[in-house]
Amino acid sequence: MSSHSAHATAGHPAALLHQFDTADQQKDASTLGMWLFLITEIMFFGGLFIAYIVYRNAYFDSFVAASHTLNIPLGTFNTTVLICSSLTMAMAVHSAQVGNRSRIVLFLVLTLILGAAFLGVKVIEYADKFEHHHVPGPSFQFTEGGNPKNAELFFSLYFGMTGLHALHMIIGAGILLVLIFNASKGWYTPEYYTPVEMFGLYWHFVDIVWIFLFPLLYLLGGHLPPGSGGH
Repeated sequence: MSSHSAHATAGHPAALLHQFDTADQQKDASTLGMWLFLITEIMFFGGLFIAYIVYRNAYFDSFVAASHTLNIPLGTFNTTVLICSSLTMAMAVHSAQVGNRSRIVLFLVLTLILGAAFLGVKVIEYADKFEHHHVPGPSFQFTEGGNPKNAELFFSLYFGMTGLHALHMIIGAGILLVLIFNASKGWYTPEYYTPVEMFGLYWHFVDIVWIFLFPLLYLLGGHLPPGSGGH
């Protein structure tokens, strides 16, 4: 008999780690840890948001001109994709709560597919920026209006914020693969579904970050005529 089974036989639930006395204590610790992690992430992305807003106000015309080059239809599509992925992730958590193994796997797979679709669209957007030399660096070129140096700052923030967001998506996709594998083996039950629930918090956070990024980068003053801001 494995040690995993031995713990369960001895009255210690199989999913309960040895440092915890009860499943509720383990879940509370996991929830606290995840929220502390998300708070640090909020501060991290919050600093980037503030930096963007400060520089946008300082170099309004250049930032508006640079924003004009972003693909709003693709950004809108990605926003829709992530909202749908939040729904499928919530359904995966619900399925875990009621112990429906096949639906857990189904909704986790759908979440993974939607996340992959989002990343695929970002690849298309990034490729367009490389093609038009809108990537900060020695080959950067910008003739669409405003000061090219200030436009380069816009794209530095754009790639920094969307790139970090995409990195979180890639990490999430890796975790989803693990969850899908474990769910297919029947690891998650109504008594133990903490990993699915905690990942759901992470995935919703990543989606919310994009909900802020999309209007900030693509829509906020993005279609005002350059020069209208007085900066």
